[in-house]
Amino acid sequence: MQYIEALTPPVVMAIAFGFMIRTLFRNQGGANASKEDAVAEAITSAQE
Repeated sequence: MQYIEALTPPVVMAIAFGFMIRTLFRNQGGANASKEDAVAEAITSAQE
């Protein structure tokens, strides 16, 4: 049973990492991209 306890944390982290990558790729492009571009433009123009 110790091998199950040893393998559980890496498996959980791998699944969480997969969901994080999936979320990042889904949020790129589309309507969100235009919002992010507008915010980036506002920040750069405010800094200048």
